[in-house]
Amino acid sequence: MHVGLNLVYLVPGETGGMEVVARELIPELAALPGLRLTAFVNLEAAERGGAPWGELVPMEVVPVHARNRVAWVWGEQRHLPALAAAAGCDVVHSLASTAPLRGRFVRVTTIHDLNYKLVPESHFGLLGLGMRVLVPAAARRSHRLIVDAASTREDLANHLGTSRDKVDVAPLGVSVPADVAPTPPAELRAKLDLDDRPLVVSLSAKRPHKNLPRLLRAVGGLAPERRPALVVPGYPTPHERELSELAAELGIAELVRLPGWLPAEDLEGLYAAATCVAFASLYEGFGLPVLEAMARGVPVACSDRSSLPEVAGHAALLFDPEDVSAIRQAIERLLTDEPLRSRLAAAGRERAAAFTWRRTAELTAASYARALAGGE
Repeated sequence: MHVGLNLVYLVPGETGGMEVVARELIPELAALPGLRLTAFVNLEAAERGGAPWGELVPMEVVPVHARNRVAWVWGEQRHLPALAAAAGCDVVHSLASTAPLRGRFVRVTTIHDLNYKLVPESHFGLLGLGMRVLVPAAARRSHRLIVDAASTREDLANHLGTSRDKVDVAPLGVSVPADVAPTPPAELRAKLDLDDRPLVVSLSAKRPHKNLPRLLRAVGGLAPERRPALVVPGYPTPHERELSELAAELGIAELVRLPGWLPAEDLEGLYAAATCVAFASLYEGFGLPVLEAMARGVPVACSDRSSLPEVAGHAALLFDPEDVSAIRQAIERLLTDEPLRSRLAAAGRERAAAFTWRRTAELTAASYARALAGGE
């Protein structure tokens, strides 16, 4: 089976969780018997190198710069169908919720979430407008759909009218890099200009649906002598300025750090130094940061919305993300209750071990087969 992977969306270092998915999933797909893969990438990805596309998997270059949203759509709709047909692809798998709407191949699309519809403030400007048009179109025109969690299958049924029989659930995997030496705690704290107080980490893009204002208010609501430092690594957006202003208003600016994506060594060091992870998102298609923290044995408190209870199971403290006092109480419990932290750390490791990228790849390949067979 010749599968074309639609990576036209992927700008290395700028695409967040969807880049993580592509980098982790592609090697596992390449290792499965019976699949031949070709990656269709944009000019930025082709120029960057150091990735599975072009190394493990041959790549074809779609001649667009995907930082330009209009060019990305043009490349996906105009160039990709012709390139995939010329390559002889049986299936084109689009990994990022939008897809070519035509072509002489079977179309499989992964729709990670319906953020654009359920939390429309999460997408800014032209991107939001495009998603409102392109995601429903991809859901209609694809032969099969893949989602990361059963909750997203329900969202597709309830909000787009998609038949549940057309949708396959392939939970994401998690892995901890074995060859990355964590930045030592003292060095990391010096880099982030932090003292020795406890660290709460929330790996998150600075987007409104991530609910970071309530997380800041929860930290600000703790007694001053018990307030932790809060570190929120993730790609910047226009929302970041509002967060910085709110931290200043709450009198916790000296405790809050909003770095961009950290080098792997610093990120591992941050997990190693963290007392807990708090993830207050209002809506997630999967919530990979929760699983990544669990895999490293970091206790987690997270929102009880969308896919997050499905991912966390009984291995995290769940809270109502719209209730600042509930977020504060969950963080305070993890900061003060060492037996609880130990129990959740162990439960989290056990929970995360069930989520492997090999399993994701096997379920993804099964969806390809169903699509080619024209049925369920």
